[in-house]
Amino acid sequence: MLAHEFVQNALLAGSAIAVASGLVGYLLVLRGQVFAADALSHVAFTGAVAAALAGIDLRLGLFAATVAFALALTPLGSRARVDDAAIGTAFAWILGIGVLLLALVATGAGAGGGDGALAARSLFGSIFGLSRGGAVVAAGIAVGIVGVLAAVARPLVFATLDPDVAVSQGVPVRALGVAFLALVGLDAAEATQAVGALLLLGLLAAPAGTAHRLTGNPYVGLALAAGLALAATWIGIVLSYAIPSVPPSSAIVGVAGATYALSFAVSAPGGRARRRASTRLAPSEHA
Repeated sequence: MLAHEFVQNALLAGSAIAVASGLVGYLLVLRGQVFAADALSHVAFTGAVAAALAGIDLRLGLFAATVAFALALTPLGSRARVDDAAIGTAFAWILGIGVLLLALVATGAGAGGGDGALAARSLFGSIFGLSRGGAVVAAGIAVGIVGVLAAVARPLVFATLDPDVAVSQGVPVRALGVAFLALVGLDAAEATQAVGALLLLGLLAAPAGTAHRLTGNPYVGLALAAGLALAATWIGIVLSYAIPSVPPSSAIVGVAGATYALSFAVSAPGGRARRRASTRLAPSEHA
């Protein structure tokens, strides 16, 4: 299996993307912004369709659309922490643009000739189709996301758990919120290459949700979410290779979802609420 270059490329890119998605997803759940990830999955598709119509690299459309949309959300919420109503409004707007672009693809309009096959890759992912160069670029961007998150994790967690106290202690809460949303946009574009826009939310939310159920310590949770996402990616790639009829994106998200379901069996009833309460009652630990 490892002798095949396409498997090597999938493991290289998938591993880095999984770790980045686990970390980003945990913070999204902690900040109550999971709906933003769902919206970004549709933005990713819209960006990919626009790139296909323009005849340019789909990755350029993915990254430009997701990052621009994430940054556009920041003025809609207090301290760059956007609520579901604002996200839903923007979501409906971008979804309408996506429908329009999809109609143009069907007519063969645009400089790219309306290549629907290329646009479809963004829906379902193409991790086994990545070239060595594409895998290296994807891994490099994901490593950059992890590096930035590692640098801002402590103040970002503090600003998330108790923003008022964080502001009083000089933490740049709004700037951190803007930077985090930009990272979410980058990671959404990255994850789309691995699991596709349709299943993007699963890779971001399932490992993170599992980590939140199993531990109330945000730093342990970050590591656990990254590890679970990485394990789901590796197992999904192996399953897809062993069973060719199973797409790698479905296998990866299926494993992540199954892990989340199992977390209900191993966590005590009511434990999640108690852990969350204890975490929020001790913001001084993160100062």
